[in-house]
Amino acid sequence: MGRMRPLALLSNDDGYASAGIRAMRAGLAEIADVIILAPETEQSASSHALSLHRPLRLRAVEDGVFALDGTPADCVYVALHAGTRVLPRRPDLVVSGINHGLNLGQDAFYSGTVAAAREGALRGIPALATSAHGAADLAKCAALCTRIAASLLKAYARKGVLLSVNVPKRWTGEVRATRIGSRIYEEVVDFRHDPRGREYLWLGGPGVRHERQSGTDTDAYDDGAVSITPLVLDLTDPSAHGAVGEIATAVAHASSSAAPLT
Repeated sequence: MGRMRPLALLSNDDGYASAGIRAMRAGLAEIADVIILAPETEQSASSHALSLHRPLRLRAVEDGVFALDGTPADCVYVALHAGTRVLPRRPDLVVSGINHGLNLGQDAFYSGTVAAAREGALRGIPALATSAHGAADLAKCAALCTRIAASLLKAYARKGVLLSVNVPKRWTGEVRATRIGSRIYEEVVDFRHDPRGREYLWLGGPGVRHERQSGTDTDAYDDGAVSITPLVLDLTDPSAHGAVGEIATAVAHASSSAAPLT
């Protein structure tokens, strides 16, 4: 009996029908069996939201492709915890993307693409978030990300490691290991009125810039290099532990002489 091929769960935040996820599926099929569970519609900037206060609908689109009317994190959660409704067994890898657009710097906190991969990593599964400039060659991006996925599987099988890959518009061929940089958006709240005179608003402006910081994903992008950024699941800041310890001691001391909470 031959060795079982790896099983990859593929999701995104652009929707199951996006060109990016189809390209990534074709690439991953070279190294693994691939099953897609992705949102019905675009869920960009949905971060790691889970839909806890409304029912969700899951449907089979075609063989190996499922759609869910929820967030990217919902999709991975459902795939991993719905028995064999979506996956025949626990996946060896979770991949998200290829996102239509970049997820650099602070984008990682807002990105649905990164959140889908993070949901897998939180369950102890190697995970890869893939993003590319909207004008990048998707077939080349998918081939590159597949090579990264294969290396991730080899190095971190059964470990919840999370990597974020960003591919620039004009890739020079260079690939860098990076950390998160500084991506600064034009922060705008744009108030308007509809034809009936009722007020509504849009968040965010069109402008974005990067601060040059050696070793960052934003620097790599500005230099035409692909960035691979390892992201942590433990958000604890050990450098602040001492200061927080002093705060805890002071609060405890003050509380000991105060009236008990009721």
